[in-house]
Amino acid sequence: MDFASFIGILSGVGLIVGAIFLGGDVYNFVNVPSLMIVLGGTTATTLLTFQFKDVANAFRAAYFVFTQEKEDPNQMVATMIRLCHISRRQGILELGDIKTKSRFLKKACDLIADGSSEEVIRQALRTEIDSLKMRHYVVQDVFRKMGTYSPAFGMLGTLIGLIQMLSKMHDPSTIGPAMAVALLTTFYGSLLSTMFFLPIAGKLRARTVLEVINLEIMFEGAISILEVNNPLIVYEKLSSYIPARLRKPLAAMRTA
Repeated sequence: MDFASFIGILSGVGLIVGAIFLGGDVYNFVNVPSLMIVLGGTTATTLLTFQFKDVANAFRAAYFVFTQEKEDPNQMVATMIRLCHISRRQGILELGDIKTKSRFLKKACDLIADGSSEEVIRQALRTEIDSLKMRHYVVQDVFRKMGTYSPAFGMLGTLIGLIQMLSKMHDPSTIGPAMAVALLTTFYGSLLSTMFFLPIAGKLRARTVLEVINLEIMFEGAISILEVNNPLIVYEKLSSYIPARLRKPLAAMRTA
C-alpha cells in the first residue's frame, strides 16, 4: 500500500473512533437505517449519473492507486536514455524489438522503428495522452460526485428523522433518542465524504498528474531520439520534468 495513504487512513479513522470511545458509548453512533439512506442513496445516484462500467473502473482504479507504489520519473528518464544508446549503437530498427510493460512506450518505439515522420509520432502520442486524461477525469469525477452526494443524503436522512420525531411529539421521552438518530445520517454523510470519497478523488488526481509526467517524458524522449539522438541532450530535456533536488545525475542514469 502507498505509505502516505496508509498513514492517512489509519490516523484519520483512528482519531475519529478514539474520540467516539472517549466521548461515550460507541453504539450511539451505529444506526442501520441511517447507513442505508446514505450508502444506498449515494450508490443509486452515482449509478444514475455514470455508466456502470465507469463506476466499476473507478473503484478498480482506487484499489490500484492505494496498493501500488508510484513510478519514479527518474526511472523513466533512465529508460529513455537507454533507448537512446540502443538506437545510436544498433540503429532505430532495434527499438521495434524492445520489451516493455508500457503500451505507450511500446507504441512510441514501434512508430520510430517503422520510420514514421515526426509529425505522425507527435499526433499519435499526443492523442494517447489526451485520451488518458479524459478517462482518468471520469474516474476521478465518480468519487467527486460521491463526495457531493453523501452529505446531501445525510441531510435528507436527517430530515426524515426529524419528521418522524415531530410526529411523536406527544411523547417527550422519545425526542432525545430520535434527534440523535436523525443527526447520525448527517454524520455518516459527512464522514464518508471528507474521510473517503474526496480524498480518494484527490489521490487519483495526484496519480494522474504523475502518470502524465511519465508519459510526457516518454513523448519528449521519443521525439528527442528521432531529432538529435544524443544522450546528454535527451537527459537535459527530460530531467526538466523532475524537481532539481530529486534529479539523478546522468552517470546514475547510465547505470540504472
